[in-house]
Amino acid sequence: MTLRNLGATAALVLALAPTGAARASDVLTVEPVTLADEKPVFATVESTTTVAARARIGGTVIALDVREGDGVTVGRPIARIVDDKLALQLDAANADVAALEASVAQARTDLARVTSLSDRGVAAKAQLDAATTALRIAEGNLKSAQARRDVVIQQAKEGDVLAPTTGRVLTTPVTVGAVVMPGEPVATVAEGDYVLRLELPERHSRFLKVGDPVRVDPADLAKGADATGVVTLVHPLIADGRLRADAKLKGLGDYFVGQRVRVWISAGERSAFVVPADYIRPRFGVDDVELKRPDGSVVETPVQRGRATPRPDAPDDVEILSGLRAGDELVKP
Repeated sequence: MTLRNLGATAALVLALAPTGAARASDVLTVEPVTLADEKPVFATVESTTTVAARARIGGTVIALDVREGDGVTVGRPIARIVDDKLALQLDAANADVAALEASVAQARTDLARVTSLSDRGVAAKAQLDAATTALRIAEGNLKSAQARRDVVIQQAKEGDVLAPTTGRVLTTPVTVGAVVMPGEPVATVAEGDYVLRLELPERHSRFLKVGDPVRVDPADLAKGADATGVVTLVHPLIADGRLRADAKLKGLGDYFVGQRVRVWISAGERSAFVVPADYIRPRFGVDDVELKRPDGSVVETPVQRGRATPRPDAPDDVEILSGLRAGDELVKP
C-alpha cells in the first residue's frame, strides 16, 4: 500500500471516529429548504439608449473635440463643421441689409420733406401718401433682408455639432477634413444608464419575470460593481427561439459597452440542504461536519460542499450536495 493510500485510510478512520458529546446550544437540525435553481448564461452590457450626434449642415469638419470613450454632457460641442458658401452668403446678406438701410433712410428723408410741404399747403395729399407708402415698403424690405441674414447666421451656428445626451462616446466615424452631408452621424453617444441584456432559450419564459435576482460571476466583476442585480424588463418578443431580458446592476458604468459577462439567473426552484459555513470543517482536502448520533455521541462525516447561498438572515449559508439527510443533527465544531 502506498503512502497516499495510507493517508486516505487514516483520514477515513478519523472521520468516522467518535469525537465526544454534543453541545446542546450548537446543535442544528438539517431540514430541506427551497432554493432558486440558478443557471449560468451570458449577458452583454448595453446602453438603454444610443444616440447619434448628427450634422445639421453639410460642409467640412474642421474640429473634432472628442475621442472614443470620452464622457460628454448634453449640449457640449463635440465637432465643428464649416461650409465656405455660408460666408459668401453672409457677405451678400450684409450688403443687402446695408443697401436697404440706405433706402429706408432716403424714404424717411423724402417723407419728412413732403410732410413739411404738405403742412404749408404746397404738396398734395397724394404725394404725402406716396412718400408714406414708400417708407413702409423700404422698411418691409429691410426686415426681410435682416431675416434672410439671420437665417445664414443660424446656419453657420448649426455647424457646431452638440452632444445629444449625457454619456460616453462609442464611435467617431469622421475625421478632421472629412466632408459630411446634413443628417450624417459625426459621433455615437451611449447614455450612462447601462443594463445587462440577457438572451435566453425560450423555455425560460416560464420562469423569468421582472424582479427576479441575477448574480454576476465574481471573475467578471468590475471594480465597484455589485455582485447582484434584478431583472427590470422582459421583452415580450421571442426571436429565433431566444428570449431577451434586461437587468440592472450597480456599477455597470465601469464596464465596456458590448462586454460579455457570465450571470446566474433563476430557472425554477428546487429542494436542497443548507447549513452555515461555520458548521463545516475542511480536513485533509475533505469537508467534514460533526454529526450527532441518537446516543448523544458525535462523529465526523464527510460532505460535498456546493455553492454559497447567502440570505439576508443567514449570509454564510452553504448548500450541501451530499452526505446529509433530513433530520440529521449537526454540532458546530
